[in-house]
Order: sequence, then structure tokens, then C-alpha cells
Amino acid sequence: MHRVLRAAAAAAAGIAKAPARRHGEPSWGAATARWFSAGREAMSYDVVIVGAGPAGLAAAIRLKQLCRAADTDLSVCVLEKGAEVGAHVLSGNVFEPRALDELIPNWRQEDAPIRVPVSSDTFWMLTKNKAWTLPSPFDNKGNYVISLSQLVRWMSLKAEELGVEVYPGFAASEILYDENQMVNGVATNDVGIAKDGTKRETFQPGVELRGRITLLAEGCRGSLSEKIITNHKLRETGQGQHQTYALGIKEVWEIEEGKHRPGSVVHTVGWPLDMKTYGGSFLYHLDDRQLAIGLVVALNYRNPFLSPYDEFQKFKQHPAIRTLLEGGTVLQYGARTLNEGGFQSIPNPVFPGGAIIGCSAGFLNVPKIKGSHTAMKSGMLAAEATFKTLGEGTSMDLYWENLKKSWIWEELYRSRNYRPAFEYGFIPGMALSAVEHYIFNGKLPFTLKHGKPDHEATDMANLHSPIQYPKPDGQVSFDVPSSLYRSNTNHEHNQPPHLRLKDPTIPESVNLPQYAGPESRYCPARVYEYVSNENCDPKLHINAQNCLHCKACDIKDPKQNIEWTVPEGGGGPGYTVM
Repeated sequence: MHRVLRAAAAAAAGIAKAPARRHGEPSWGAATARWFSAGREAMSYDVVIVGAGPAGLAAAIRLKQLCRAADTDLSVCVLEKGAEVGAHVLSGNVFEPRALDELIPNWRQEDAPIRVPVSSDTFWMLTKNKAWTLPSPFDNKGNYVISLSQLVRWMSLKAEELGVEVYPGFAASEILYDENQMVNGVATNDVGIAKDGTKRETFQPGVELRGRITLLAEGCRGSLSEKIITNHKLRETGQGQHQTYALGIKEVWEIEEGKHRPGSVVHTVGWPLDMKTYGGSFLYHLDDRQLAIGLVVALNYRNPFLSPYDEFQKFKQHPAIRTLLEGGTVLQYGARTLNEGGFQSIPNPVFPGGAIIGCSAGFLNVPKIKGSHTAMKSGMLAAEATFKTLGEGTSMDLYWENLKKSWIWEELYRSRNYRPAFEYGFIPGMALSAVEHYIFNGKLPFTLKHGKPDHEATDMANLHSPIQYPKPDGQVSFDVPSSLYRSNTNHEHNQPPHLRLKDPTIPESVNLPQYAGPESRYCPARVYEYVSNENCDPKLHINAQNCLHCKACDIKDPKQNIEWTVPEGGGGPGYTVM
């Protein structure tokens, strides 16, 4: 079981000598002031960053670099809900080092875990038994095959060397406001609360972290970020369109030596997905005989019987894929949603008292299948605006202005029509995206709109037939419990549910009769299942301890009835090579 890294905050002001710091317990050393607020200890920082992913850590590093250059200092803390930095980070990942070159120019001499340059780039169209090679639309020259969870651990060390306080195992659950309704920090959740709401022996109150500026870097569909976007109408004052999403499911294998080609990159489209479902797969050869393999399924799929997890297991049975995997061993499994809305869905990222950065805002370049570089750059731009705001009294609107002048904006503008083109089906989407990419170079004189929001795209069950998926063979395809074991996922069982039904009657009254209970299939961890009660009536049962924090349920539920909230800090997956 993963240890839940939650420790008491420092002793209250006035205590002559604080107790010795336990392993994993923050000293809150950079806090400029401490006090108690509503029974919780409160600490004050110049900048509070929520999320130790590429965006949050890039922002922290850039802030400290600016401080050193100006011979000044700002107190910066980074909160991370995973038990360790990188534990909740999952990505393909073919890494474009453009932003890292700007942030840490000498990273190649700093033992960064970026060691495998792309050596080949292949694009396949799959049918059930064949793999047809197509011209590759990708340009991965100069890019690297990496583990993003390993990269952010390295970035965390670099941030700490500069004086950033990084605190894993703390889940930010609440936005704090001052008397003028300016955001001035976040609060972590109380821990040691039982399912029935009573305090267990291990109870410890949450901690308030007050910041002059708060940066939200929670990743795709961040719970606090979504509240801020909604409450401050940031999507309406941004590019105006709703966000669209996909679910990425990934395994890392150790394959046979003779099959391993370090730096080889393969992308596929087509089978096993139907012609109306957008998605594709990837195979990336890392070092040490490791292979990253995954399937990405757009969450605007129509068929409620579709199971992304089972589609992935089915994909691995393709002759071109199975041959590669046979004789190998799965090292890790995981899943995570990703933003696909692109340019049309960028919200205004600035709110009173802070900003949203990285995938919380949504800067993924869909045709590139890359977002780490844009996430990092957005964090750097936000850091520069933060530094000027705190030092010169300017506005955080500078971040929004500079974002529009940056290469992020140019990239996303040129790729803006790629994803919505597939609203018209696979063949029209391929044709239109090829015309824009190869002929117009992203400069078509119009901008396509996205279709329905993902949760509205799901058809009624009576319009489709159930899909019969093959049983896992235990060699290249696996059942969910086996995969969950490889994700190192764990939560404290005796805590209030972090997956909440706004209306507890909707699963049985709407989802099951109208959509055949899609939550039992779109979740890649089988968190949701219908079981018979004592009257033999089906009731939705939520296995919250299985949750991979992928956020698919928060996105795809047809009636938006499931609200994903943070569990106790330290719970969730424990990725090490994802």
C-alpha cells in the first residue's frame, strides 16, 4: 500500500522549539508568515503553484531564475497531490525540447532523463490484419522518446536547488478568496475523515497556503481550474468554444532485445476504432528494452457500448503489434485524459489573483500529439508576468497578452482545424487535415467549430448493438484487476468518496435504461459497476479506491452527474516510468 504522505503542519507561532521534521513532512521553510484561520494553520507565500507537472515546475524554476537575475527573492511553493512528484504524470511521450532549451539551456549537461533521440518515424493505417504504411505527417527530427514522470522528477530537483519548496502528498481542494473576491491561495483537504464524516484517530486539519499570486497547473480537467473557469466565465472571454477531450491508455513493456529499436516511433490510425470514432495508437521505443504503447480515444464517441480499455486490449492482438509484444513483460499501466480542443477552446487564463497554466488551460497541439513543450512555455510566460506583477505592480493580464504573441499561439492557430475536421468522419477528416497540412500549411481562411460537448455526443443505447470484446489471454491482453495492480494505485478506503453523484438517482433512472450504463465501460479502472441489491435491482457501485485520476467520468457522463474531487493527498496511481 502506498504511504499517504500527509503530515502535520509546523508548530503554531510562539512555540519555542518545533519538533524534529519527520521524513516526508514539509518544514514550510519558505513561508513568510504563519497563523491559524478557522482552525487550520495558514502559511503565506509570494506564489503558490498547484501541480508539480511540466507547467507548474517550469513556472517555479523560471520565477527563481528571474529572482536571481534581479538579485531579489520570492517565496514559491508547489503542491502536488501525488505521493511523489511524477506519481500522477502520464504521457506518451515524444518530447520536443524547445521550451526546455529556453528554460534550462544546458539541460544536456545536467543529466536530464532525455537520452533517446527519435531514430525513425512511421505512420500506419491499420485494418484488422494488415498495417499499411502511409507518409508520416509528423516531424520528430530533434525530438526524444522519454518518460514524462521521470522528467518532472528531475525538474523538481532543479526547482528545489533554486529554493522552490515542493510538497508532494498534499491535495489542494479549495480556492481561497480575500474580502475583495480575489483569489489568494488554496487549502488542502482535511485527512483522517471516515466515510461517515467522523474524525478518525489520524485526523489532521487541512492547511491554508496563501499566495499573492496563485498559479493552477493541475493538468487536464483540473478540479480547481474548472471551477475557476466556470465561475469567472474564462472560456467565454477566451476563444469561446467548449473543450474537447480524449482518453489515453498506456502500458510500458520490457520487450525482447531483438525487437527493441531505441528511438523508433510508430503512430497508427484505423482499426480497432470504427470510422466515426476519432483516435489512434502509438508505439515508442525507449532505452533499456522498454516500449511505451498506448491507445487514444476521443471522448466524443457515440456508441455507449464502446469500452476504451477493451479497445486497447483488442488493439494489442493485431498481428503487427502482438508479434512485438510476445515474450515481453508489462511493467506499468495507466490512463489519463488529454485536451483536444486546441486553439478554439483556449480560455482566458487570467483570473483575479492568479492564472491557469499548462493542460489545465489546454495547450495540446493535436496533430503533433504533443503538449509538454507548450505546457512548459505557458508556465514560463505566467512566471514572467507574475514576477512583473509582484515587482512592478503590473497586471497578470500580461500573461494573456504574451501568450497571444508566443509560439504557442502560432502553433495552435496553424493546427486549429485538424481535430474538428474529424467531426465529419474518418475519411473526410483525413482528407481535410491533409489539405490544410500539406497545401495551406495551417492557413486556411476559415476556422472549424467543434461538435457537441463530449458528454452530449453519446447516443442512446437503442441505436447501437452491444460490442462483444474478446477475453484477455493473459499474455498481451489483460483484465482490469491485473492492469490496476501494475498502476500501483491505492487510496485510503475509509475516507469520504471523492467521486460524487450530484443526483444519486440518475444512474438507475437515466444512465442504465437510456445509455446501458456507460460509466461501467468508459472508466479504464472499472470504478463504476452495476450490482444487484437485495431486491435484485441494479444499483451503481463506486469502487473509488480503483481510481486512476484520469477524469474520464467527470467528462463523459451523459448528464454530467459525476463530480471528480481530490481524495486524501498521496492517494491514486504511483507511476514511475509513465
